[in-house]
Amino acid sequence: MLEITDIPVAGYENVKRAIDSETGLHAIIAVHSTVLGPALGGLRLWEYASEEEALTDVLRLSKGMTYKASCAGLALGGGKSVMIGNPGMKSDALFASMGEFVESFGGSYITAEDVNTKPSDMAVIAKQTDSVVGLEGKSGNPSPKTAWGCFLGLKACLEQKFGSADMKDKVFAFEGVGSVGSIYAKLIAEQGGKIILADIKDEAARRVAEETGGTIVSPDAIRSVDCDVYAPCALGGSVNQETIPSIKARVICGAANNQLLDENDGVSLRKHGILYGPDYVVNAGGLINVYNELVPGGYQEARALDEMEMIYENLKEIFEISTQRNICTSKAADLFGDRRIHAARDLVSENA
Repeated sequence: MLEITDIPVAGYENVKRAIDSETGLHAIIAVHSTVLGPALGGLRLWEYASEEEALTDVLRLSKGMTYKASCAGLALGGGKSVMIGNPGMKSDALFASMGEFVESFGGSYITAEDVNTKPSDMAVIAKQTDSVVGLEGKSGNPSPKTAWGCFLGLKACLEQKFGSADMKDKVFAFEGVGSVGSIYAKLIAEQGGKIILADIKDEAARRVAEETGGTIVSPDAIRSVDCDVYAPCALGGSVNQETIPSIKARVICGAANNQLLDENDGVSLRKHGILYGPDYVVNAGGLINVYNELVPGGYQEARALDEMEMIYENLKEIFEISTQRNICTSKAADLFGDRRIHAARDLVSENA
């Protein structure tokens, strides 16, 4: 039987845990904000060391989704969900139970695939709730679109730092070459970029190295290799006070969520002369893609791709804010996202 309990968290609209002893489900859904619309964010399955670790992750991720949706101009709020467990122990019963949990939010939270979950898992969830996107036959797997959005964001970053978006002979260090990172790396390699990569899965690293002509290094070494661009495409927190001094890249532009461990890391990057492409702006392509399932007329790939072009434009504006206000790009991105959030809140207050 599914047992759902509240987890009160200041600054978040709704955070709950669900435990089902029969299926083994232990999950948390965090809704950060629905000011701009229902909270949409993927479902991550990870073998967290504790519920506390899982809660920290889901809270950071859900807040990031609020800003990702706002910066992308979408009528969505921010939410996220995590399942605590071994990714090798998936079952339909587990995802059916998760579907019940999602349904309990009454449409205020919409889920999608994320780390260690797939469209087939979302199909099981969809039997229990309509609050799910990214299904086969609709927008499908968002990973290629996330990678494409990162590629567009990379062009803006390269132009800002080097004066040109030319990737030929530039060196790109990829931390993580999973479903998004592998495609992102191949897009760059097709433009003549040189790939250095690392992944905790040896097979994935070898495959992408063969496909891109890339060089493999250990996960411990990837952040400190000589390169033009460091692309974090694994889990978050890889850019922090311990790693920043060893980063030799002049640009950071990756697909991972929450790349900065805390807000001071953005300031440190600026001091070190490293241009940071704020993650929730750069990696918004997947969200833009699945959002298009929810708009009138249903999913249209051409429309979604057109909307992704805003990633490039938004980064240009964020870099301008950073320069004008003499602040780091992560703070500039927060200010950019806050514009729509604050305007929506003010409108609600006026109509109350």
